[in-house]
Amino acid sequence: MTSVLSYYVFGILLCIFAGAVLAEWRSSRLRAQRDWHGLVAEVRQVDFAGVSTVALDYMTPRRGQLALETENIWELLGGIEGLKRMRKNAEIMLALAAYAQQWNFEEAVIVTERMRHDAVLLRRAVRRIEIGMIPFRLLRRFRITIPLRVQEAAAAYYLMRQRLLALYETSHVCRYPALAASL
Repeated sequence: MTSVLSYYVFGILLCIFAGAVLAEWRSSRLRAQRDWHGLVAEVRQVDFAGVSTVALDYMTPRRGQLALETENIWELLGGIEGLKRMRKNAEIMLALAAYAQQWNFEEAVIVTERMRHDAVLLRRAVRRIEIGMIPFRLLRRFRITIPLRVQEAAAAYYLMRQRLLALYETSHVCRYPALAASL
């Protein structure tokens, strides 16, 4: 009886996972079909000064590396909502990088692949933060590493934004100001 129940639970979890993958695939396909102006309009506002403060604190080690406390980091990024906005913007930035392949194929392909790697790091960090928010004692390991994951997410977002802006600065200078203002 318990083995049948475990098969049902496994089947339900597998269906949930497949549904999530299909929903993500569908949204990325719809995003790929949007024009440049539509993509830029989808970008959600993120306090980039806060993101850059946290990211640079993480990426440039120096004496006294504990300059930012956990509460300060959360405040600078806007909490879990700020992280969710960064995750959504990361998908849009990937679509914008792929869009830039029309003008500068060689550089845009490489930059897009680097940004995909950064987006994976961002998604993974946000997922681990969300898991760490679950109030179970068994997940204590995730809760301990939340400040590190928040800094990783900020660093990945910072790099993605900088890579995208540099790509547009060299590939399509006319669209650079609008993109920089929206990001």
